[in-house]
Amino acid sequence: MIRFHTIDDFEIAHNSKLKAWIKSVIRKERSTLDELNFIFCDDKYLLEKNKTFLNHDTLTDIITFDYSEKNTVKGDVFISIERVKENALVYKVSFENELQRVIIHGVLHLLGYKDNNEKQKREMRKKEDFYLSLKT
Repeated sequence: MIRFHTIDDFEIAHNSKLKAWIKSVIRKERSTLDELNFIFCDDKYLLEKNKTFLNHDTLTDIITFDYSEKNTVKGDVFISIERVKENALVYKVSFENELQRVIIHGVLHLLGYKDNNEKQKREMRKKEDFYLSLKT
């Protein structure tokens, strides 16, 4: 089950297509879906999560809480809409494209991908690009 929650008035566009895409990524990675919650919020809300749970006093676009077991995906993905909007401007892409990248980034973390060093970051970006190319 995939659910989208918002802290403010943000509404996710094409959520049934988005859910189908996320499920297809999970299947392609040879995993099954248990429960996945996406919480769309603002910088202030995500900063508090970052401070409370990760002891980081910095803004971020995403925090992923992984409750997965073996090849079963389960987790909560918090995404700052403000960061996604700003990053879309910085990278000169549409808001929708950047949001999809951040969403799939969180899913990839739940599938076991890391981005702690340059090699892992390159692999993560390659996977993001691949799955974004499959988005209809």
